[in-house]
Amino acid sequence: MSRIGRKPIPIPQGVKVQVDGRQVRAEGPKGKLAQPIPEALQAALDNNTLVISRASDERQIRALHGLTRSLMANMVNGVKDGFERKLDIVGIGYRAQMQGKAIQLALGYSHPVIFPLPEGITAEIERQVAITLRGPDKALLGQTAAKLRSLRKPDPYKGKGIKYAGEVVRRKVGKKAGAK
Repeated sequence: MSRIGRKPIPIPQGVKVQVDGRQVRAEGPKGKLAQPIPEALQAALDNNTLVISRASDERQIRALHGLTRSLMANMVNGVKDGFERKLDIVGIGYRAQMQGKAIQLALGYSHPVIFPLPEGITAEIERQVAITLRGPDKALLGQTAAKLRSLRKPDPYKGKGIKYAGEVVRRKVGKKAGAK
């Protein structure tokens, strides 16, 4: 029994949702998104709510039921309010700046790193060391933040690198001089 899958998704004011066969489309002030529906599930609009239902109680279908409902809810929330992810750059000489539709990063390499932003994702850089990514698609936003972080992961010895805001980097003890 999927408790998450059975919850109806309220559609807020200013968001249009359409069910076209196996596809659900949402349009709002932050953009347009579409999400496919698996074969064993159905989506229906009822007043100002979107309801996801399933045909059988097989294990795989029950799992897809909750997942699909969560994806649809994220899609509706994304086109209404959008999502954001913050990253911090830690290290002497490490910095970022916008260069058109891309981010130019100085991360201690012999060359600057140019990171192109995907369509639908915007970036804002404060104080050259704080990056805020925004967009309506939660999955694409998370993937973009993970790729940006992977350019220079936080070092466990010195703590230098790109980390999520609020992420705690466990520090390791380095070599000690004169220790036997």
